Amino acid sequence: MNQYTIRTAKKEDCEQLLGLIKELAIYEKEPDAVTVSLEHFRESGFGEKPVWGAFVAEVEGKIVGMSLYYIRYSTWKGQRLYLEDLIVTESFRGQGLGKELFEKTIEFGKEKGYSGMMWQVLDWNEPAINFYKKYQAKFDNEWVNCSIEF
Repeated sequence: MNQYTIRTAKKEDCEQLLGLIKELAIYEKEPDAVTVSLEHFRESGFGEKPVWGAFVAEVEGKIVGMSLYYIRYSTWKGQRLYLEDLIVTESFRGQGLGKELFEKTIEFGKEKGYSGMMWQVLDWNEPAINFYKKYQAKFDNEWVNCSIEF
């Protein structure tokens, strides 16, 4: 495998990050679902009031993976990390980059004193489910996801 670096995302990474997000949407069978503009994405992560952060996996100057997170609040547990996306581009999967990004995100949450980390995984995404099982992740079949579009 090529030498890689895991680091905190920077503003100038946003175009490549959005490319990974679009790749994930195609993998998740929702190729037209990504409607966020690059400008809004960049402002939301690096503007005056950022709402997300990320770690990236970089190989020879190209971002090939990312872990994008934000802070959520649980009235039962307090501040928790929410892992919005864990993505490794297809040609780099199976080389340990996802593990490195996931563990970096967990480490970050522990350092910040958050009470845990939450995320979602599609029920048909067996590779991801099996990956998360290695971390003794709890899978919740009780709650139903809900959303409203504005």
